[in-house]
Amino acid sequence: MIGVHGATAGLAVMLMTASAAPAAEPIDIGSRLELFVDDYLIERMSGGARRVLHHPVPREIALVRDEPWEGNACGYTTVFRDERLYRMYYRGAHVVYSEGKAAARHREVVCYAESNDGIHWARPELGLVEFDGSKNNNIILDGTGSHNFAPFKDANPNCKPEAQYKALGRGEKEKDQHKLLCAFQSPDGIHWSLMSTEPVITEGAFDSQNVAFWDSVRGEYRAYVRDFRDGRDIRTCTSKDFLHWTEPVFLNYSPGRVSQLYTNQVIPYYRAPHIFLGFPTRYIDHGWAESTKALPQLEYRRLLSSSSQRTGTALTDGMFITSRDGLNFSIWPESFIRPGLRTKDNWFYGDNYQNWGLVETKSHIHGGPDEISIYVSEAARQEHGNRLRRFTLRVDGFVSVQAPLSGGEFVTKPLVFSGSTLGMNFATSAAGSIRVEIQDESGNPVPGFALDNCPDIFGDALDRTVAWDGGTDVSSVSGQPIRLRFVVRDADLYSFRFVP
Repeated sequence: MIGVHGATAGLAVMLMTASAAPAAEPIDIGSRLELFVDDYLIERMSGGARRVLHHPVPREIALVRDEPWEGNACGYTTVFRDERLYRMYYRGAHVVYSEGKAAARHREVVCYAESNDGIHWARPELGLVEFDGSKNNNIILDGTGSHNFAPFKDANPNCKPEAQYKALGRGEKEKDQHKLLCAFQSPDGIHWSLMSTEPVITEGAFDSQNVAFWDSVRGEYRAYVRDFRDGRDIRTCTSKDFLHWTEPVFLNYSPGRVSQLYTNQVIPYYRAPHIFLGFPTRYIDHGWAESTKALPQLEYRRLLSSSSQRTGTALTDGMFITSRDGLNFSIWPESFIRPGLRTKDNWFYGDNYQNWGLVETKSHIHGGPDEISIYVSEAARQEHGNRLRRFTLRVDGFVSVQAPLSGGEFVTKPLVFSGSTLGMNFATSAAGSIRVEIQDESGNPVPGFALDNCPDIFGDALDRTVAWDGGTDVSSVSGQPIRLRFVVRDADLYSFRFVP
C-alpha cells in the first residue's frame, strides 16, 4: 500500500541484514526495468529513506485550440509517437455561456495535429469533413465517437492491415448516447471506419475519455472506461479481438479512492510494460466556499455557475495511480499536477486534464538526455479556445526512493535476475551518494559485493552501471535468489535494471 508520505521509516538496520527471513518464492524480475512507483519490491526501509512522488515541470504552450471548429471545450487529448511522427487527437467543441444558459456553438468533432519533435505542432488541412461549407480543416471525424474518440496504434502482432490503428468512441444515439462504446479502425490513423455496427461495450456511463490498448504482456486488449460508484469512477475489461469484451469491473484502490476520478489515462509504461501507469483527473467540488470566491475570475465563475453551479465551482487537477495487474491500483492521494499559481485561465473545471499517452522529446537543456513530455489543458471554458501546455518529466522520474544527506536505506524482497551488470537511473547532490550491496536470500552480503566493496556512486544519470571493487560483472549470482541493499544519501533512485 502506498502511504501518504511513503513507506514508514525507523526500522533498525540490523533487521535488514542477517536476521532477514527468507521469502517463500523470490520474485523473478529477469532483465526487466523496475521502477519504485509502488512498493512491490521493497521489503524494509530505514533512516530517512522514503518514496517521493515527483511532479512534471510546465514548459511552453504546445497548441492553442482556437479554430472555429475547436474552442473552449476541446479536450480528451491523445498523443503517441508513431515511428518519427508524433500524432495528437482531441475533441473540438465550444460552449457559449450567458446568464442562466449554456449552449454549444457547433457540433462536436474529432481533430488531428502532428509534430516532428513533440514540441512544435501543426494542424494539417485534411479535406475530410466539411465544416461551415469548407473542408480546409484538421477534422478527421464527426458524428458517432466524436465526444471522446481515443485512438492508439495497435501493437498486436496479428493485427490486420486495415486495423493498424484502433479507437473507442461513445455512441451518439439520442436515447442511449451515454450507454455504449463503439469500436473504430484505420489503416493510417487518419481515415476511420466502424469495426461493427453494434456497440462493443455497453456496461458503463462513458461520458469521459474511455481508453483501450494492446497489453503485450498478457496478449489481450484492455479498456478503461467511465462509470459511477459513489461519484465518478473507473472500470476495466478485456478482449481478445477488440469486438467482444468481458463485463467491465470497478478498479480496486489502495489505500482507497481519495476523490472522484474523471478521466483515467491508464497505459502500460513503454519502458516497463508489465507496469500500468494512470493519470486520472481528480474532480472535486467545494461549492461556494470562501476560498472558491478567492479563486481567479470570480465574476466569470459566477456566470458559469448560473447555468450549472458545478461548472463554476468544481475543480480538476491531475493524479497518479499504478498497477501490476490492471485491476488493483495504488493511488497517491496528493496531486501529480496542481493548478498552480495563476491569476487567470486555470483553477476551473476542465483545467489540468492530462493527455492519454507518454512520449519522449528532446531535453529543454542543450545536451541533456531525452525527457518525457505530457500535454495538459488550461483556459478551459473561457470565452475563447483553450490551450495545451507541454510539461516534462525525467525518464522514469515519476517516483523515487529518496533520502537526506544524513542517509537512509532499503532492502528488496528476495529476487531472481538474469544479466551481467546492474544499471541505475539516479541523481545525487555533489555531496550525496548511493551504494549497493548484493545479499543472499537470508540477507548476508555476497563476497565481493558487500557494501564496503562498493565505492560511492554520485552524479546524475539515466543508466549508470554499478561497480564494486572487483568490477561490474554480477553474472556469478545471476539466476540465484538475492536481495539488493541500497544506501542513499541526498539522492534519488528512480529505477534499476539488470542488463544481459
